[in-house]
Amino acid sequence: MEHEVFKFSWVGSDDMYLDDLSTVTYKSMVIGRYGGSTTAGADKNEDGVYVLNEPDGSWEFVMLLDAHKTAESADLLINTIDSEAGGMIKLLSLPVNKAFAALEEFLLSIFKSEAFLKKCRQVNGETACLICCRKENFLWWLSVGDNSVYLLHPDLAARGQYVLNQRNFYEWVGRVNTFDQPVPCYSSGIRELRSGLNRIVMTTDGLLENGARLLEDPNKLYLAFTAEADLEKCVKDSLLQVHQEQGRDSATVIAWSYNNYRTAVMPSDEPR
Repeated sequence: MEHEVFKFSWVGSDDMYLDDLSTVTYKSMVIGRYGGSTTAGADKNEDGVYVLNEPDGSWEFVMLLDAHKTAESADLLINTIDSEAGGMIKLLSLPVNKAFAALEEFLLSIFKSEAFLKKCRQVNGETACLICCRKENFLWWLSVGDNSVYLLHPDLAARGQYVLNQRNFYEWVGRVNTFDQPVPCYSSGIRELRSGLNRIVMTTDGLLENGARLLEDPNKLYLAFTAEADLEKCVKDSLLQVHQEQGRDSATVIAWSYNNYRTAVMPSDEPR
């Protein structure tokens, strides 16, 4: 790679974290993993994470995966994206008004390529795939499946806005593959970050679908991830709750903060 970019790569089949939770912190980002409760029947972890983080803080790139049947599809996606990391880093050095469009075109060209599709047909299982990139005061995402990304800020919470993407079921990448259809199904979007402290949270469904399912309520998730100045503690507490509720499914969370010093868009009839 041309830059000294922080890289984190993990697949649950390598380190499962059954009955155990782990957090890794790099600057403002916290990566949390919990493999599920063996008491509830958990015996494997098929999640995956791939992170590129520019040390000067100009951008972050995160891919979150939640596979089923086996972790082979998550492993394939991580290896594929890692092999293209140099190209992505070059695109992310472009001005922000060009970087996201170029990155989306680049990723879609990979996912639609016959070489990638052929590899997907050979894996056992498929994965939900959520990719997010923050550059300057904007956040871009591409989502296949039912992983979730939240943009947490008081301005948005006051209007009941928390979730950026809609969870979509029956969408995957792998043996069953949306990119192997005549028309691929996925969602993508861009949001401006609000002025001040923004918290971005990406999670697999294991965080939401356990016990009393409290964090399925986005307002409760907002409170859980903004209650503490220490974001690592927020992540640990949320995963500990999954363990205490004896969540069977693995839960993986990537959360980070970005302090936006730019003035965010406001209506023309409100004071700035």
